[in-house]
Amino acid sequence: MYISFRRHLYQTTLYIAIVWLFTIIILFYFNDPKRNPIDKQPFEDLNIKQHDENRLDIKLINQSQHEEIHNIFDEPKQVVAPVIDDNKNNPNRYGDMGKPVIIDKNILSPSELKKYDEGLENNAFNAYVSDLIPFHRNLPDERHPDCRKLEYKALSITASVVMCFHNEAWTTLLRSIHSVIDRSPPHLLKEIILVDDFSDMSHLQKPLDDYIETLKIVSIVRQPRREGLIRSRLAGAVLVKSDTIVFLDSHIEVTEGWLEPLLDPIAKNRTIVVVPVIDTIDATTFAFTFISETIYVGGFDWNLQFNWHILPKREQSTRNSSADLARTPTMAGGLFAISKSYFYDLGSYDDAMDIWGGENLEISFRIWMCGGTLVISPCSHVGHVFRPKSPYKWLPGVNAVKKNCVRVAEVWLDEYKKYYYARLNYKLEDYGDVSSRKALRERLKCKSFKWYLTEIYPELTIPEFGIAAGDIRNLAVHYCVDANAESKNFQKPAIGYECHEQGGNQFFTLSKTGQIHRDGGCLDYRDGKEGINKNDRILVLLCHDQNGTQYWIYNKNDQLYHPESSLCMTLSDDYQHLQMQICNLDIARQRWIWSRQSH
Repeated sequence: MYISFRRHLYQTTLYIAIVWLFTIIILFYFNDPKRNPIDKQPFEDLNIKQHDENRLDIKLINQSQHEEIHNIFDEPKQVVAPVIDDNKNNPNRYGDMGKPVIIDKNILSPSELKKYDEGLENNAFNAYVSDLIPFHRNLPDERHPDCRKLEYKALSITASVVMCFHNEAWTTLLRSIHSVIDRSPPHLLKEIILVDDFSDMSHLQKPLDDYIETLKIVSIVRQPRREGLIRSRLAGAVLVKSDTIVFLDSHIEVTEGWLEPLLDPIAKNRTIVVVPVIDTIDATTFAFTFISETIYVGGFDWNLQFNWHILPKREQSTRNSSADLARTPTMAGGLFAISKSYFYDLGSYDDAMDIWGGENLEISFRIWMCGGTLVISPCSHVGHVFRPKSPYKWLPGVNAVKKNCVRVAEVWLDEYKKYYYARLNYKLEDYGDVSSRKALRERLKCKSFKWYLTEIYPELTIPEFGIAAGDIRNLAVHYCVDANAESKNFQKPAIGYECHEQGGNQFFTLSKTGQIHRDGGCLDYRDGKEGINKNDRILVLLCHDQNGTQYWIYNKNDQLYHPESSLCMTLSDDYQHLQMQICNLDIARQRWIWSRQSH
C-alpha cells in the first residue's frame, strides 16, 4: 500500500510539473514582442472604430487617458518605432489600398481638434490623418496591362534618390521613404539621400537620425542654414554614388513598378530625362487617385507658371502602345530621373536661384534647347500630396519666384521675354548676374526659343498686345481692374482693386478684335439693361472669339464701351466692384487710363 501511495504521489507531482511547464511556455509564446509587436504610431491610446469607406469615429477612452496621449511634435521619441506595420496585410488598416480616411471633426475632443487644426496649419495638409495611416501603406497596382507586360532584365544602371525636406511631418516623410524602399528592386536602388533644409521641428533632429540608422541605404545631410529646394538638391546630388539621380519630394508614395520605367530610357540614352505620372494624394483624406488612360504633359503660360494639358494629338499619333513614352514641353519639377553625368554636363541647377520656383521651367527649356529629350513614362506612377498653399514662411519682401523667373527669361526666352516682362509691368527688380548661365548656353550650343516654340510647344499661343496692354487704371482713383484668369476661377467677376503696378492679375490686353484678355480668360458682360448699376456682373470667361458679350471698344474718351449692351464699364462708388452704367463723360469713375499700343 505504501508503494502504491508513493507511485501515485510521483505521478501527481509529474503531472503538476508538466502543466506548470506548459503554462510557462504558453505565457512566453503569447507575450513574445516579435509575435505581437506594438505599433507605436501616434494615437495608440485612442479607441478607434472603423466603418465603411474608412470613415472614422474617434472617441477617447476617458479623460485621463486622453491627457496622456502624446503630441507627435512635442515628444517625437514616442513615435519612433523599431517594428512597424507587421500587420501589413490587414485590409482594415487606415487608408489601405489608397482609400480615404475621413475624420468627423464634430466628435473630436477639444485637444484632439486642436491637434487636427495644428496639423493642417503647420503642414498645409492633414497631418492628423497621415498619422493614422501606416508607413507601409498598401496601394493597388493600376498600371496599364501594356506596362505590366514589360520586362527590364537588361537594366544595369543604378539609382540614388535625393529627397529634400523642410519641417516635414514625421509620418509623411517616413511613408515616403518606406514606399521607395518597399517598391524598388534592391539591385537598382543604391541609396536614399535625405537633405534637411534647416528644419527646426524636434522630431526631425535626433529622432530622425536614430530612425534612419536602422535603414541601411538611407543617409542624411543637413544644411547649416535655410537654402531652399534648388541649392538643397545640389547638396544632395553631389553625394550621389550611382549612375542616375532620382529627385523626389518628401510627401509622396511610389507605386509598384515605378523605378524601372524611369531608368530604362536613360540606360538606352543618357540625354533622356524621365518624369513619372504624378498621381494625386488628397491633402485632406490622403486618398490616392490614379491617373490612368489620359496622359497629361507639362506646359506653361506667359506668367511663366507651370500648367498641365492633355497630350496633343500630334504627339498621340506617334505612340503605338499605352506604355510608350510621351514627350512633354516642361515638367512640374518635383519628381524626375536624370543621368548623373548628364545632369552635370547640362549645367545642373542655376544655384543663384532662391528657394524654389522657375527652376523646373529653366531645366525643361535647357534640356530641349540643348540637345536632350524630356518625356513622361506612363508606366511609372508616383503619388504626391498637392498642398493648397505653402506652409513655410520666408523673409518679408522677398519674391524668389519672380527673381528666378526673370533669370529664366533673361537667359532662355530671347525676344519672347517681353511677353513675361509686360506682365510684370517691366519692373524686373534685382535678379542677379546671369552671365555664367548665358555662357553655359553658348558653350552647349543651344537652340533658340523660337525653335522650342515651333518644334516642342507649338500649342502655346503667342500673345497679341493689339490695341492696348497693361493695367487698366481708373481716372478718378488709384484703383485698377483686377481678375484671376485661372480656369478654376472662370465665372467669377472682375473687381476693382488698388493698383499695385506689378502686372499679374492686373495685366490685360485689348486685342484688335475687341477682346479684353487676361491670359486664357476674357471679360464678358451678358446681362444687358437688367444689369445696369449692379455689382459683379462683368465675369471672366473662356474666350470665345465671337465678339458679342466679349466685344469692347476703348474709345477716344478713355471709356470701355460695350456695344452689345450700349453701356460703359464703371468703377463702383466704394471702388471695390465693377458695374455697367449708361455712358456719361461727367463720371470720372467711368474713364480708364490704359497704355495704348497703337491708335
